[in-house]
Amino acid sequence: MPTSERKPASAIHRERKTASAIHRERGSDAHYEDATYYASAYAARTEDLDYYLGLARTADVPMLEYGCGNGRIALPLAYAGHDVTGIDRSRPMLADLRRQLRLAPKEVRARVALRHGDMRSARLGRKFGLVVCTFNTFLHLYTRADVERFLARVLCHLAPRGRFVFDVSVPSAEELARKPERTFRVTPFRHAGTGEVVRYGERFDYDPMTQVLDVAMVFEPRDAPRRRWVTPLCHRQFFPQELEALLHYNGLSVVDLHADFEAKPPARDTTTLIYHAKAR
Repeated sequence: MPTSERKPASAIHRERKTASAIHRERGSDAHYEDATYYASAYAARTEDLDYYLGLARTADVPMLEYGCGNGRIALPLAYAGHDVTGIDRSRPMLADLRRQLRLAPKEVRARVALRHGDMRSARLGRKFGLVVCTFNTFLHLYTRADVERFLARVLCHLAPRGRFVFDVSVPSAEELARKPERTFRVTPFRHAGTGEVVRYGERFDYDPMTQVLDVAMVFEPRDAPRRRWVTPLCHRQFFPQELEALLHYNGLSVVDLHADFEAKPPARDTTTLIYHAKAR
């Protein structure tokens, strides 16, 4: 290309930023488009549910859940007698939760209120004694501006002396160092959404400049491997000291920090951190 026809560096930079933003939007949504598969994939995950059930019993106040999805945590809370308002940006997941609520007893349905929206901007016009952000939903905040917008909404919805609790996975040096061209596979299984037996694997690609980990979830039907599909999942990696600073400079103080959904302090082998914060 002649020099006169080359794009300026600023234009190339803008195009790359736009492409990256589109990719991250897809990485925020794709994993949550098949509610049946999602429910099956995480059916055995109960440690966080037990933790939030215990938290709700102790607080005994109406709760706001960011990232309620199709109700893996919100529904058991409602069955246990707690009032839950859920926000999620995934229409398929909310549709599945509404389907389940239609089958639930009337008193359970009365305890759940749902809102489709972006957690960075949704305004409910009310305050809650307990605001939670469950199962790595916080990791879909890819930039400092995203974090600041979200925490501003949290503070708007947090009642005086209320508590904000969220869980995040601790960045794994092993995962971040994996070669993106290598696929890590597991035993084939029957896909709950399609009913097919699939070979499944994951590829990891970490960008240390943005601190975003791209996970490509690869599905190959055993009887029709050419129909393989890839589901992207993007997770921002927050290091513990960085996250404490982000909370502090956005008006929140950490009042408790638990490890791996137990009331114990973090250690070198901790894989999940649960932050308890209050407005300063």
